[in-house]
Amino acid sequence: GSCLSLSLPQVAALQRQIFDFLGYQWAPILANFLHIMAVILGIFGTVQYRSRYLILYAAWLVLWVGWNAFIICFYLEVGQLSQDRDFIMTFNTSLHRSWWMENGPGCLVTPVLNSRLALEDHHVISVTGCLLDYPYIEALSSALQIFLALFGFVFACYVSKVFLEEEDSFDFIGGFDSYGYQAPQKTSHLQLQPLYTWVPVHGGGEVGVASTLLLPAYLGNWS
Repeated sequence: GSCLSLSLPQVAALQRQIFDFLGYQWAPILANFLHIMAVILGIFGTVQYRSRYLILYAAWLVLWVGWNAFIICFYLEVGQLSQDRDFIMTFNTSLHRSWWMENGPGCLVTPVLNSRLALEDHHVISVTGCLLDYPYIEALSSALQIFLALFGFVFACYVSKVFLEEEDSFDFIGGFDSYGYQAPQKTSHLQLQPLYTWVPVHGGGEVGVASTLLLPAYLGNWS
């Protein structure tokens, strides 16, 4: 269930990346790539129970929401933003615009021949009949990303909190810091004391005492 919650943003990001590639939108392509990496990081953190990865994923989602809010404002020309400044999306490397401009639902593309507005190696087209203009498609796509990001942010914060609580409870009951049970050791030691037994020897008609040690023995006393 956790991985499924993150797989939907991953699919949505891949879908958006494909259409941005088709439209040569290099700034969104770079942002989408970073977002895909962040989602993979979030999935890895969920599977491996790494709360830090989920926290990084949640932090990235804040930036992702800001970026998509900018995309909406750009295509809807909020404030001083204008689509005429399309070099923002392409890093001023081409004159391409959104792929949905020519391929939106119901759009009819008609080339304008011998137009004075055409630059070298470029042509002018006329797009008519679109059921939904491309700025609104781009805005709706970004709005979907914001919705998924908000859901992912709540999910990441909740799961990371659960992981942190589990780590704290595990450390409280012992965890890896606990010491193994050690049986009490006896402090007694063995003291060896020699015991010499002298055996009387009869020899030469006289009773004497042997001058050699015959029976050495040791007793162990526990103290």
